Amino acid sequence: MNSCELCSSHDYHVILLHVCSGGQRLIYDQDSVLPFPCPCERYIKEALQSDQNIHKDFKRKLRLIQADEFLRTFASDRSHMKDAGNKWKKPPPPYPCIRTAESSMNLDEFISMDPAVGYGKVYTLGEFTEHFGTPV
Repeated sequence: MNSCELCSSHDYHVILLHVCSGGQRLIYDQDSVLPFPCPCERYIKEALQSDQNIHKDFKRKLRLIQADEFLRTFASDRSHMKDAGNKWKKPPPPYPCIRTAESSMNLDEFISMDPAVGYGKVYTLGEFTEHFGTPV
């Protein structure tokens, strides 16, 4: 695989950042071995770690979307869950697909790390760490 193929791949991971009324920040990550929920500072240190030794073309970014905006705008027809032959990779959830009045599928707008595309705000790992790493 050459670097162009790597750049065009869609690899994403979804977590929930909850900022509590007292300023405490918690991360909910169902795919982590860390506590659930996990204090944001610990999650950054132990799960995200540092981009210091990562080539500049592969440094991680995070798209932060407010919960109300996400619930109002996200849509998925589950097409990303099918293989090239249009067969399910794994059984789909039993509930209906998520749709909005404007869209039946906009997952790419949520996983894009282009700040000009999609919803919410895109942070570099450094920006995210600086902004959310230390409780208020």
